[in-house]
Amino acid sequence: MREFPPPQQPPQPQPSWQQAPSPPQQPPLPPLFPLEPRRRSWVERLDAAASRLGAGLRAGWARVTAAWAGFDARVRAAAARMRARLRAAWRRIRRLAIFAAGVAAAFLAIFLYNALEPPPAPLTTNDVNQAIASALASQTPGPPLSQAAYAAIRPSLVLIQTTTGAVSSAPASSGPTPSAGASGAPRPSSAPLPSGGTGGALGSGFILDAQGDIMTSLHVVADATAIQVTFADGTSSAATVVTRAADQDIAVLQPAQLPADLSPATLGNPRSMQVGSDAYVVGNPFGLTGSMSAGVVSGLDRDFQEPDGGPLLHGLIQVDAAINPGASGGPLVDQAGRVVGVVTGLINPTSQDVFIGIGFAVPINVAGGAAGLPQD
Repeated sequence: MREFPPPQQPPQPQPSWQQAPSPPQQPPLPPLFPLEPRRRSWVERLDAAASRLGAGLRAGWARVTAAWAGFDARVRAAAARMRARLRAAWRRIRRLAIFAAGVAAAFLAIFLYNALEPPPAPLTTNDVNQAIASALASQTPGPPLSQAAYAAIRPSLVLIQTTTGAVSSAPASSGPTPSAGASGAPRPSSAPLPSGGTGGALGSGFILDAQGDIMTSLHVVADATAIQVTFADGTSSAATVVTRAADQDIAVLQPAQLPADLSPATLGNPRSMQVGSDAYVVGNPFGLTGSMSAGVVSGLDRDFQEPDGGPLLHGLIQVDAAINPGASGGPLVDQAGRVVGVVTGLINPTSQDVFIGIGFAVPINVAGGAAGLPQD
């Protein structure tokens, strides 16, 4: 707005004595708005008010502009956050949609399969019985424990035949003869004895070690003048007694000739045997070579007095497996075919050498002491 200079006052006349010649003055410029002096103040006030109003409008507009800029920034930030949330929600929805589509496809496949492939007919009682019978018929039972035990000890079993008395050309007796006493010491049986023997005994033993030593009962070879041993492969050889342990009725023989395939027995732990444990006697009863009888341990730590003033044996294993003449000196084995004792005798209140249910064996840890093995 254009401002106007204040109106000039007309010059006042001066007294004549004060008047002095003055330089010539320029005539004043005429006012733009030739208004009267009393109206010029109102215009000035109006002009000042208009200036203030303009300044206020400009300041208000600046505040409005700033507020709008702040509001716009907040709206833009909120919109950006909303877009980010929507994108994250869309990703989750898309994953869920894919999973739901997979589940729906699986259910659809199951439905189509059930629709195209009808379920089998329900089983009847007859079907179940037939299936059970078929399964039982197809089962092949494993071998019994006794079979595995026999297979383990059989290669180590030895047949012992002895000759006693004077040598002659008479053949050996072909029939069984009762043994003497309750010790179970075998006498000649249906098996042939060494030729030329007027008397002898038949017993059993087993290969003790890799040197071919044979362990048996002492009463089998105590009175022998000649000993012949036959191994599991049929090899026969003369043998001599190298160790005697009369207090345990144990003897160790050394054969003159060893078989090509020597199979020492595996020694077990007699302390593992309990009353009721399975026990197997393997020997040559009545000359029936390679025979086996099964039973259980029926007692432990038994004492047994041999007949005719024989030694009193201690700590014997009592078994109910059949023991008959010819089995003396044979091994008593456990379920794994390990030797836990040496068969030494039987109890029989009659005069017949037959088994009545009680037999004895020397624990192998005690018998092993006769061969120089540790007893524990």
